[in-house]
Amino acid sequence: MTLRLSAIELRHSDGTLALRGLDLSIARGERVAIIGPSGAGKTTLLNLLASALPPSAGQLHVLGTDPWQLSSTRRQRLRSRIALIHQAPPLPARQRVVTAVSAGRLGQWGLGKSLLNLLHPLDISGAREVLARLDLADKLFERCQQLSGGQLQRVGIARALYQQPELLLADEPVSAMDPRLADHTLALLCQHAIEHNVTLVASLHAVELALAHFPRVIGVARRANSLRPRRQRGRPGASRHAVCQRTTQPSAGFGCG
Repeated sequence: MTLRLSAIELRHSDGTLALRGLDLSIARGERVAIIGPSGAGKTTLLNLLASALPPSAGQLHVLGTDPWQLSSTRRQRLRSRIALIHQAPPLPARQRVVTAVSAGRLGQWGLGKSLLNLLHPLDISGAREVLARLDLADKLFERCQQLSGGQLQRVGIARALYQQPELLLADEPVSAMDPRLADHTLALLCQHAIEHNVTLVASLHAVELALAHFPRVIGVARRANSLRPRRQRGRPGASRHAVCQRTTQPSAGFGCG
């Protein structure tokens, strides 16, 4: 099991409840979409799964271990096996695209190799190859500040794919792309997950994209009166999965399927 969460609760430093009573299991190689409105806890959940945030209560297992029972060094090694694609990738404006992509492996390299890569990219051909899959090979040596929002999102995706993670998390990864490009990019992400047996969890606003590309869809809501399963239909031939909504507070909550 890649991910297992039992009775998870998470509060922010100001005491705000972000997640409550969350039970969720995701097997290795599964492709799961999380849909729901802003403020429902999707980004918080992804940061929890990335071992960037500790739970306030409950049990969390990521890639077979509890991240918060590890030493900081071992937890950092665990994080090197996880890639998180941000909605707005945190890429330095003047950084060249080739450097941004190759930085995906900094967590797997030693300090010396990492510093050398910042001065001169060590694997230009590898970066070019993954960018070509996203139709960005011609942007290899451009600076990030020269790219559009959708292009920056694709650079962030290329960086994650170049990392070759076991767990791939994506937070609204196609929100700045037009519908055709968003569909193509999600298809590429899912195909990569299938080919490499990578677990993929992505949050999306567009329900139609979630149903078209992901065999399992989990719905979240900020408010619900009860836990009530409901059925969602995927694309023709796809299996159907229950989507649940759990009783929540206005500022918190998570549904599970």
